Amino acid sequence: MTAVTITVNGKAYKREVEPRLSMADFLRDELGLTGTTLGCEQGVCGACTVLVDGRPMRSCIRLAVQLDGREVTTVEGLESPDGELSRLQAAFWENHAMQCGFCTAGFLVTATALLNEMSDPTEGQVREYLQGNICRCTGYQNIVNAVLAAANGKKGGTNA
Repeated sequence: MTAVTITVNGKAYKREVEPRLSMADFLRDELGLTGTTLGCEQGVCGACTVLVDGRPMRSCIRLAVQLDGREVTTVEGLESPDGELSRLQAAFWENHAMQCGFCTAGFLVTATALLNEMSDPTEGQVREYLQGNICRCTGYQNIVNAVLAAANGKKGGTNA
């Protein structure tokens, strides 16, 4: 067992973990944050994407011990403390950017990183940034529309 301290959604957690425990399993099984979904478990589909120190990372191919001392944001950490949806989450809702919802958390987290990097992306930039996330239901257009709407401040709350 290895001792780690990882800040997740603003709260520090100290745990003893097996060195081979994935970050995704740590989030889901140790912390109960099940919004991070496991799809391919090979880092290909993007469903397990979380922000690590503000940058998108696949949690299925990272070990929890590698994140000792780092800050992680999951999809649960995107809404405000009072439960209000972020502007991006509201835009997903209002633009019908999800169907089954399996991939939605990964898209939301990845798009949050995009909007933190560039406040007014073009459609091409959105498509390029999200190309590592796979959706088998929507055809992507409504996801792109939602990200663009959030960037333009057209839908929902006040934060990215």
